[in-house]
This record gives sequence, structure tokens and C-alpha cells, in this order.
Amino acid sequence: MKMKRMLKTMLAGAVSLTAFQALAADDVTLQLKWVTQAQFAGYYVALDQGFYEEEDLNVEIKPGGPDIAPVQVLTGGGADVMVDWMPSALAAREKGVPVVNIAQPFKSSGMMLTCLKESGVKSPDDFKGRTLGVWFYGNEYPFLAWMAKLGIPTDGSEGGVEVLKQGFNVDPLLQKQADCISTMTYNEYWQVIDAGIKPEDLVTFKYEDQGVATLEDGLYVLEDKLQDPAFVDKMARFVRASMKGWKWAEDNPDEAAMIVLDNDASGAQTEKHQKRMMGEVAKLTAGSDGTLDEADYERTVQTLLSAGGEAPVISKEPEGAWTHAVTDEALK
Repeated sequence: MKMKRMLKTMLAGAVSLTAFQALAADDVTLQLKWVTQAQFAGYYVALDQGFYEEEDLNVEIKPGGPDIAPVQVLTGGGADVMVDWMPSALAAREKGVPVVNIAQPFKSSGMMLTCLKESGVKSPDDFKGRTLGVWFYGNEYPFLAWMAKLGIPTDGSEGGVEVLKQGFNVDPLLQKQADCISTMTYNEYWQVIDAGIKPEDLVTFKYEDQGVATLEDGLYVLEDKLQDPAFVDKMARFVRASMKGWKWAEDNPDEAAMIVLDNDASGAQTEKHQKRMMGEVAKLTAGSDGTLDEADYERTVQTLLSAGGEAPVISKEPEGAWTHAVTDEALK
């Protein structure tokens, strides 16, 4: 009887400790830029593999979508941290929304223009007089900067290009409404391939190779939150666990893709596409420990400033748009 009582006491103590630990865990809500897919595998892996739990974090991951603006969710208090591309984050900051980059898991850009070879486009010199599909809502700025660098007008005038406002699909290329369209190395390019067009029938131009790439998929928080040491500590643990998730995903791409699929409530994603996406995304996160490279930041800023136009994404050098405080703490 005495032994039974001891076991019951020990069991009750273990349950109490578990309950206490659950209560002690810090809540973090992450807002993604887009829907659940391997583009965000590192976060889903960190959740699935218990890396967040190891850092005493209770993390909720909110998928994005065409009707969700991450910065609005962040400012509205619906998230502690968001994934966003730097052009839209810097645009928001210039407009008075104090978002700050705290980490940069993506080292390279996956953005490119994909053209039908039969269109005759062989190099950027052949863009003049062509129709090019471009994503808007902040994603057009690298394109405008590239055209400005080439000295090619984007107003459809003679010697310029006709810009087709592209939806988040590849229809303009398939239906031959455009000579080239915007694609990501890990997503839309493969949609073109899956539609039956062979790689040898395409010509691609990576923004990274053209020297006009801007930073994608960084982590951003509101500036005033960084005044709280407890919040900085929480974000440092979040970034540390997230980067552990990203490195695990790089090393185990197929398994990471399956974890993403397990978290896809929509059921829209396929195993083939997610495994392929994860393989491509791993190339973009490779070499990053989460720390923002100042040279990459400066290149992004200069690219955006050179875009010009009537409504430039930013009109002046940003101040206070990033910090190493979180990643310095995370890497201790």
C-alpha cells in the first residue's frame, strides 16, 4: 500500500510538473506570407520535431492567402511575428508601420522571369516590345528596378515593354498572352513544367543572376515590442528553434515536405509538388544562420531606390528597419 501511495504521489507530481511546464511556455503566433507549403517548411518542422517545445514555446502558425495581408495581421495584434518580403516590409515602414526585420532565413531570392523560347527572347536585350507578366501588390518593385537598370520603359511605349498584371498563376504563358511571366524557382516554374512545357522550351532569367534580387521571406516584428527584453528573449528562442527546423528541412527535404502536407488543412497540395518545392527552397536557405547580411540588405534598398517611378516603394534610405539583437541572442 505504501508503495502504491508513493507511485500515486510521484505520478501526480509528474502531471503537475507537465501542467506547470505547459503553463510556463511562452505563446508565439507566426503569420505566414502565403498558404501552407514547403516555402515555410522550417517552421512546420520546428513545430513537428519539438524544437519550439524545447525552447519553452507554444507556437501557432497561421497560413496566409490572397486575402490576408501579414502586416495588417501583425499591427492588429493577430500575430507576434510575420514572414514577409523586404520590399513590402520597407514600404509599410515608410508609410508609418514600424516593422523591423529580426531574422533572415532566406539567403537568396527565388524570383525569376520565365519565357517561352519560341517567343525569341534569348537575353534581356530582347525584352523591348514584349509583353511581360508581373506580380503586383509589392512584388513588382524588383521588376521595375531591373527595367530601370536596363533603361527599358514599362509604360508600353515604343522601345519599352507592355506589363501584364499577372495573377498568382501561370495562365498568361500557357495561353500565350505574355512572352514571359513571373515565377518562383520553387513554385510557378514547376507549374509550367507540369502543364506540359519542357524545360528546353523555356528561357529563364533569375533576379539573383541579374543583380536586382531583393530579400524574401524574412521575419518581422513591431518595433516597440523590441523595447521589452522578455520579448527579445522569446523571439531569440523562436528564431533559434526555427533555424534548427530549417537546417533539418535542408538535410531531410522529403520528410520535411511530408510534414508540410500533414499541416495542409486545405488538402490542395500534392506530395510531388511539395517535395520538389522543398528541394528548391533548401537552395535559398542554404548558408543562412538567420542573421541578416548587411550587404544583402543594402543591395535590396538600392534596388528599390533605383526603381523610381511615380509611386516608388521607398523614396529614401530606411532607418531602423532591421536589428541583429534577436539573432545575436539566438546564436549565443
